[in-house]
Amino acid sequence: MWQQLLGQIQNGDRKALARCISFIENEQQGYQDLLVELPSNVQSKIIGITGPPGAGKSTLVDGLISELIKDQKKVAVLCVDPSSPFNLGAVLGDRIRMSQWYTHPDVFIRSLATRGSMGGLHPKIIEITDLLKAAGFDYIIVETVGVGQSEIEIAGLADTTAVVVVPEAGDEVQTMKAGLMEIADVFVVNKSDRPDADRFVKNLRLMLAPAFSSNKNEIQVIKTVANQNKGIDLLYEAIKKHQLETGFNDRKLWLLTDKVYHLIQKEKMRAVDKTELKNKVRNGINSGSFNLYKLAKGYFA
Repeated sequence: MWQQLLGQIQNGDRKALARCISFIENEQQGYQDLLVELPSNVQSKIIGITGPPGAGKSTLVDGLISELIKDQKKVAVLCVDPSSPFNLGAVLGDRIRMSQWYTHPDVFIRSLATRGSMGGLHPKIIEITDLLKAAGFDYIIVETVGVGQSEIEIAGLADTTAVVVVPEAGDEVQTMKAGLMEIADVFVVNKSDRPDADRFVKNLRLMLAPAFSSNKNEIQVIKTVANQNKGIDLLYEAIKKHQLETGFNDRKLWLLTDKVYHLIQKEKMRAVDKTELKNKVRNGINSGSFNLYKLAKGYFA
């Protein structure tokens, strides 16, 4: 079954692709078999778009899709939205905001809920991006919920991470400075037609200057007005330039190592029967000699 689905995905079947993403999201039986069959020699690039709410990330992504299509690239977009507290589904409708691309043969857009994930990304984001790579997309854009020091995960996942801010965000950028320094490969000052935009860009470059001495690749600052499609071409050029200059990095190494660790941990935990464990806890309490840590340490002994 999975070999057939994988073949359909590689042949451009978008319905099969959407179905497989749902299989992975919901951990349906046998989804691991599909993941094991995924090819490992694909060259797709991942672009992370992150930044505070209201910075215009979705409008920026819409313009970036246009640039990629003009460059005859195939692009997939994953919009990671806050979860509904009731059903863990995505709250925001990014496909409505990017409606002009919904039926385009070279564009695939999918909204994902964070499902309570602390990092601001979907808990199956690595698996889903690997599936999209197998589908033959040249670029995969991942738009995240927001930005902060806890969201370093996007920097490990993406080949290039663009942090989107607006001219009024001076204090906010200063507050998040340490996290942003670790995350950003490119800074995008969106809505740069607003007053004081030039001064904000100048101050941002001054703030970034100390990082240049320890980082051979200067962090570019790009001015855009996404709703007027201004500066999007410069952003695309900056992304391509960054991807030519950099290769595999330590952030991605640690992210993948952490993912393998959790996959192994999950596989090992399949042997633990919670009902049996509850009985052991009850027996220990009834005997009057219950020690939580001794039980845990001796469980597999």
